[in-house]
Amino acid sequence: MINADLVMYEDEFEKIDGELKKLCQQANAKITFLVDKNGQLIASAGDTHDIDTTALASLTAGNIAATGGIARLLGEKEFSILFHEGEKDNIHISIIAQRVILVIIYDQRSSLGLVRLRVKKTSEILTGIFEDMIRKAEEEKDSGLNESPFAEISDEDIDNLFR
Repeated sequence: MINADLVMYEDEFEKIDGELKKLCQQANAKITFLVDKNGQLIASAGDTHDIDTTALASLTAGNIAATGGIARLLGEKEFSILFHEGEKDNIHISIIAQRVILVIIYDQRSSLGLVRLRVKKTSEILTGIFEDMIRKAEEEKDSGLNESPFAEISDEDIDNLFR
């Protein structure tokens, strides 16, 4: 089972950020970003100046949740790849490591085939990064390193403090 409480350190963020930048360039995309399934933006690359990335991240997570409901109605676990085609822009959405959502926005300068090819390689790399993060979290949990410094404080201690 995947631990819900996952901590991302700076070196892991830099790896993820680097992969998103590389994907954006290699897929000839306008924007790439990574979102958790709760709709929180993790990282982005490309021309995000004219876009509300917070709203886009939330809506993308909602899209995945809604599509997940459709998948369950059809007897599927989930649809791991989604594609939306617009007049000017297209969106390719894929689930990575059953934990995060990779989104690529591209226009006529690229193609679905190129995007899918580049996403496949990036997905493997990102999955490895998240597997390492999960492994580290489990090791910290086993060693007690991520225990809260307030775990030993009782309600009685707090009451005594404010008397």
